[in-house]
Amino acid sequence: MTTPDDISDLIARCALRDRSAFEDLYTATSAKLFAVILRILKDRGEAEDSMQEVYVKIWHRADSFAASQYSPISWLVAIARNHAIDRLRQRKPAADDIDTQYDLADSTPGPERQSIARSEQQRVLACLDELDAEKSAAVRGAYLNGDSYQELATRHDVPLNTMRTWLRRALLSLKECMAR
Repeated sequence: MTTPDDISDLIARCALRDRSAFEDLYTATSAKLFAVILRILKDRGEAEDSMQEVYVKIWHRADSFAASQYSPISWLVAIARNHAIDRLRQRKPAADDIDTQYDLADSTPGPERQSIARSEQQRVLACLDELDAEKSAAVRGAYLNGDSYQELATRHDVPLNTMRTWLRRALLSLKECMAR
């Protein structure tokens, strides 16, 4: 029976590329690691393949084991567990490509949705027509044409803060109009 100190020593010797230490480490820990992998993967053949890959990782990562920080068997089990979980993730079918899903979706609105959109557009335009002509032009410039507040203030020859006030009040009026 090997102790945690013995396993730590074997890992340290593996970091120095000692092949006999690697064989001893495999003999001492393979049954436990195999049980962990098999419990996660639930497939003996896949678990056997994973065991090989796990021990290759252990061989390459042995120099990163810090004996003072980790229990050696916990470190080995973590490598095996993480590898098995990665294998599970690889099993899942990849999500359908977004482009194929996009092609399946009909991007054009149906007749009902088009009718609703036209009706809403007519209501917004009617409410815009109820505003003072300058304020209506400012709202159209800001929210339909994408003009900046500064551009609108210059065009209407008013201070910037006045333009902001116009737009805020116009939006409140539009909100009230749309609520009717």
